[in-house]
Order: sequence, then structure tokens, then C-alpha cells
Amino acid sequence: MPGVLDRRQLLCGAGLASGGLALSASLPAWAQIVSSGVVKSLPTVSGEDITLRIGHQMVEIDGKRSHAIGINGTVPAPLIRLREGQNVRLHVENTLDEDSSIHWHGLILPFHMDGVPGVSFPGIKPRSTFTYEFPIVQSGTYWYHSHSGLQEQMGLYGPIVIDPKGADPIQSDREHVIVLSDHSAMHPHAIFKKLKQQGGYFNFQKQTLASLLAGKDQPADERSRWGAMRMDPTDVADVTGSTYTYLVNGHGPRDNWTGLFQPGERVRLRLINASAMTTFNLRIPGLELIVVQADGLAVRPVPVDEMQIAVAETYDVIVQPKDDRAYTIVAESVDRSGMARATLAPRSGMTAAVPALRRRPLADMKDMGMGAMDHGSGGHGSHHPQAAASTAPPAAHGDRGMHHPAAPSTCTPEHAAMGHCSLPSAPSQDAATGAAATGSNHGGGAHGAGGMNHSMRDFSVAPEVKKTPTVQTISPMPVDRMGEPGQGLENVGHRVLVYTDLQAVERNPDVRAPDRALRVHLTGNMERYMWAFDGEKLSEVKKPIAFLKDERVRVTLVNDTMMGHPIHLHGHFFELVTGHGAYAPRKHTIQVQPGGTATFDVTTDAVGDWAFHCHMLYHMHAGMMQVVSVRPRDEAAA
Repeated sequence: MPGVLDRRQLLCGAGLASGGLALSASLPAWAQIVSSGVVKSLPTVSGEDITLRIGHQMVEIDGKRSHAIGINGTVPAPLIRLREGQNVRLHVENTLDEDSSIHWHGLILPFHMDGVPGVSFPGIKPRSTFTYEFPIVQSGTYWYHSHSGLQEQMGLYGPIVIDPKGADPIQSDREHVIVLSDHSAMHPHAIFKKLKQQGGYFNFQKQTLASLLAGKDQPADERSRWGAMRMDPTDVADVTGSTYTYLVNGHGPRDNWTGLFQPGERVRLRLINASAMTTFNLRIPGLELIVVQADGLAVRPVPVDEMQIAVAETYDVIVQPKDDRAYTIVAESVDRSGMARATLAPRSGMTAAVPALRRRPLADMKDMGMGAMDHGSGGHGSHHPQAAASTAPPAAHGDRGMHHPAAPSTCTPEHAAMGHCSLPSAPSQDAATGAAATGSNHGGGAHGAGGMNHSMRDFSVAPEVKKTPTVQTISPMPVDRMGEPGQGLENVGHRVLVYTDLQAVERNPDVRAPDRALRVHLTGNMERYMWAFDGEKLSEVKKPIAFLKDERVRVTLVNDTMMGHPIHLHGHFFELVTGHGAYAPRKHTIQVQPGGTATFDVTTDAVGDWAFHCHMLYHMHAGMMQVVSVRPRDEAAA
């Protein structure tokens, strides 16, 4: 883990910065304060005809040069600024020696313009041009990226802003587009190879003997139980700050991208998580964030102090800095192995203190899918009670992120592990191998832990799941976690955005009750780095998930792993089932917390074949993707 700044180091850094000197090289790169920041708007293209040229290039991040793939010579790619109601033609030239593509993330368009090779079009061949053409039927903040191989990791992503037809109902004096991403000098295929060889290869934050002796992290008895299950509670992120530099608009923490404001202005920040693998926890110390849009659609204003932004999500927030001083934009990676850092300031060259990285979270029994039982697991995981049922109203704003543990139930997993009681299910046999289920993190045989009798691979609780090696665990008792803050944010002591806070401004276009229900399990095998839906990788699936046009379906996503998964459905918006009825928030991407569930209603109104996948790039690449096929009713009947 990078070093942590103490108060003396921060004061020293601030003094050096004010004197125009570089901060000591002994400090971690993410924390270095520079005397001047990058005040630079993203290159912008607009109009009816737009040309985008995909090509190799070099980028310089925090003073280091590395190879990338960009568009029109920039990483991120240019900001595409459009207007609702226009028709746009995007001529995409591929100068690479390999196929490429562009997917317009969150845009509603004909399926053959969606840009997913092998699903909606054949891709863009080397040295050729493909023209996307479609009407703009919405407004808001979106983004675009390659859907070919691992090109997205190499820099092939960019922001989209669509202005509404008339006056924008969200009033602001100025705006900044904030594109969060992760960059590595290591080639993405090398990263993927290392993950296949050892799932925890990039995790440099494991528990140690020193931390045990210092009384940190899990106590000895709990470590022993987790060790018996071959699970690692520190395995929160697959790829970490050990290889990633976290970026704001293509700039590293030392580059210090800076957005300007005048004191008293309402500043709109269009936040886009365009990373390949990083969930960010974003805050601006000293400023309240008022959330006004989620995934491009307006929501009733929600004041918060921090928010977790999953991969591929977008949020618009309003901030109102009143003082003539700088503020630091802090976007910590979910495992707190690093951060993206930028500055809001009245003038260029100003900086604010960069807070130290907070203590990294530890997964607990709830993250293991045992959330229906109250427990008192050690560490820093989700120790608050189960979130309110999906039909219940959200908690009062003042309670967000400040949960308190409930009293223990008669038999917790820990009590069972110590032999004080037993849990209902006996260990199951692995149908594929005939062996008792075991594994490491994201999977493991809970029955092997000191008498624990609860199986972590019991297919009887998940009849939808195929019995394949991709299924290392099945959550025994998953619960709806949409009313909870993200991993590590449970007890931060300030307001944290949760999905149940979000409420649509406009009544949903379809408020019918669902015609049917669909349950989809998010499955994985961390030891072999295999990821899938319902135990089947994309390469193993025989037929797509079938829907009829205008069918109303309630989809419940069940996370059988100990890692959060951002799930994206192309071509559609869906309504989160969080108790807001006709004003349920509509999104195109949803984070499913470890060991938990998330539920949405969708109207399948877009005929065609659409990608449905986890937006963690390496998870999708490893197989966590399927195809949703929407067919006209008359065609389906025939």
C-alpha cells in the first residue's frame, strides 16, 4: 500500500508548494503536491458530421511516457457534444492493424448502431471506416468506448454530453466534465495473463503477521477461520494501485488537472467512470455534492458528502464553492490502493491539501452472501444491518453511511464456525469434480472452517446456475443491498449516496407490473480467473436471453462472488426497484454489491440483439457477458 501522509508531511508539502518547489520525491506519487496544475478543457467535437480517427499514440502521465490507443490524438478521446433532436453521423476510421469498434454507452439507438462486434455489427476492420448514424433522442451525460478486445484499457474511451432541446432544467454557472479512468504501462493482455495465473497477483495489501501483532485487521481466530475457507478478505479489487495510475481527464495525481470557478458559482460536474476495472469513491472535502443526474437522467436533488461510482456509471453533481480557495477532488479506488486527484480552484496554480488514503476495507460474512444473518465479523466490511426491503421507503438522508450493527442472532456464521451451533445446509459435492467445494476468496468451502456447516456451493439454492468450474461459490443467503453504501463506506461518518436515495424527476414511461421475473447469478472462480452469468461463460452459451418486444420483466441479479460487479444492459434503461413506484430511478448500469442482490424492472422495447455484461473489462473478457435478444411478438409466435 502506498505510504500515508501524516500532518507534518502535509504541512511540509503545502509549504513547499507555496514556495514553488517540488514536493520531496520520498512521498508517494499520488500525494505529491505541485505548484501548478493542468488547466485544460477536453478537446470537443460537435455537429451533424463528426470524424473520429482511432490510432496508436504516446501519452505522458505524471512525467512518464507510455503507449496508448486514442482518438484524434487524445486520451481520453474528444468530448462529443450533441443536442437532443439532431441526427448525427459519426465516421470512425480505424488506423490500427486490428479490428476496432465504438460503443455509445447509454445511448438509445438502433441495435445495428450499438457497436458491439459479433452482436450488433461485424466491427471496424483495419484501415477502414464505419459510419454510425442515428437520431439523438435523449439528453444528459454519457460516454463512448471500444468494445473490441482490451482496447478500452489502452485509452479508447471518451465523454459524451447531450444538451436538451430547450433550456436545461439543471441550472449552473459553469460545468466541468470529469472523466475518471485507470492507466497502466503494462499491456492489458499481460495484466490478464497474470490474473489468470494468480487471481490476487496485484493485491499488495494482504494481512500480515505485523498487522496481527499490532492488533489491526482481523483477529487471530477470525483469520484462522477465513484461512480454513481459503478466502482472503483483502481481495477487494483485481487490479490495484500497484500497477494502475488513476486519472482525471487523462492526467495523473501529480499532473493535478485543475478546473476553475468563481466563488459563489453553481458548478456542474459531469462525472464519468470510464475506467477498465476501478470502482471509485469520490468526495471533495469541504464541499457538499448535490446529485442531480444518474446515468444521464435527472433525479431529485440529493445532498451527499461522498459517492461510490461504479465502472461505466455517470453522475452529475452541483457544487457551490463559496470561498476563494482551492478544493481537492478525491477519487479513491475501492480498495484504497491509490487515488485519482484533481483540483477545483479560483485560479490556476492553486492547490489544496491531499488527504491520506484511508484504511482499506475488509470483506466480511455479508460479502460472502450470508447477509440474511446478523453477524459481528471483524475487519472493516459491511457491519450494518440488512438494508430495507426493496419496497420500503429509503432511510432518512441523515442516516446514510452511518449504520450501526444490530444485535447478534441466535446462530451466526461465526458462532457456527466455532461449533456453538449449526446452520441449516450441509456441504454439497461439486457435481463437476465430485470433490467438496473449496476455493480462495470469491469462492470457498465455508463448511471446512472449524465445524462451520454451511455450504458455499449449494446448487439447491440456485437452480438457475449451471454446475461448471466457473462457479466457485454460491451465496447461501444473499440480501438486497441497494440501500447500503458501497464497500468500505459503511461507517465513514458522513452522508454517502445509496441507490435508494435516487428518485426520478419525471414519471416513468412504463409503470406496468412485471409480466414475469428473471433471476441471473453473477458467478466466478477467482483461482482460475473465470467469470460468467449463471455459471456459463459467453463462449459456452448456446442461445441468448430471449425477450418479447414491450415485455415487462423484473430482473434480480444475485452476486455469488465477493466482489462488486457493475452490470450494463445495452439499448435500454431500467427502473431500480427501491420503493419509489412510478418515480423509480432509471439507469443503464447498476453495481451489485458483494454477496448481495439488486433488482430492476425493464421494458424490452428495443428490438434486436443487445450485449448484457459486467463492465469490469477483464471480467467481461473472461466470459461474464451474454446476449439479450428482443424479438417482435409476431416473429416470436411464428
